[in-house]
Amino acid sequence: MNLNNKNILTPYLKGVGQIMLQNNQWTGLLFLVGIFYDSIVSGIAAVLAVTIGTLTAKILKYDEDEINMGLYGFSATLIGVALVFYFDATPIIWGAIIVGSALATIIQHFFISKNIPVFTFPFIMVTWIFLCFFNNLLHVAPAVHETVKDVLVNNSFILSTHGFGEVIFQGSVLAGILFFIAVFLESPVAALYGLAGSVLSATLAYYFHEPTQDVQMGIFSFNAVLCAITFSGIRKIDSLYVLISVALTVFIEILMITYDYSVLTFPFVAASWIVLGIKRLIPEKLK
Repeated sequence: MNLNNKNILTPYLKGVGQIMLQNNQWTGLLFLVGIFYDSIVSGIAAVLAVTIGTLTAKILKYDEDEINMGLYGFSATLIGVALVFYFDATPIIWGAIIVGSALATIIQHFFISKNIPVFTFPFIMVTWIFLCFFNNLLHVAPAVHETVKDVLVNNSFILSTHGFGEVIFQGSVLAGILFFIAVFLESPVAALYGLAGSVLSATLAYYFHEPTQDVQMGIFSFNAVLCAITFSGIRKIDSLYVLISVALTVFIEILMITYDYSVLTFPFVAASWIVLGIKRLIPEKLK
């Protein structure tokens, strides 16, 4: 299989890679390897979801370049993994993955057509709806599948890998390392900023006395990793954008957890919107 050039798998693999904003087939492939390592069920759900999301875009004849960049696969992939993370993988959940992936693609296209950066917001919208529906109305059984979990230790390296892994609901050190390498292949700067963001967000969470186990699992770091990757760059001001966005993710997440909201990647999306607004206010000569 040649992944160096465009092939039939290009939009699907890039769709997985775009979860961490990487337009790279190898990135997507390594993400899938990490997901399958932690949970075969999650891996199957990811493949099904990115396939449905991408095929929906093709059937609806969305822009071919956007499809090949994977822009219609990442929210769908996250929906697939999220639903089998929260619920037992029964037929109704597999059906929800299919419906949710297609719906996420349609929502994503609406915002792309309006030139509005929504990042993973379609994933958040669809998943929140399903969480509410399955928890409060149908009372679907919670997930019972086993995933690989490593012993939690107070170690910056382990902690930072968990920050990468939890972006796609994976808890092992190996999955986190694979995700880091996957990003590094496309953008070393983004990967290193992601590591720094993971450690910084955990430090802030410790400072605010959040539960140690949650911090070490990467619960307060995965949104920060996404923000750090999003605003990474080689200019000095990029560091400021990363710092502000990472701090915002922690504060937003603490607030959401306090009021018992399902966090998902909303702190990343909200913090990114705020920082994008700040960037517009900065004089062009300072950008």
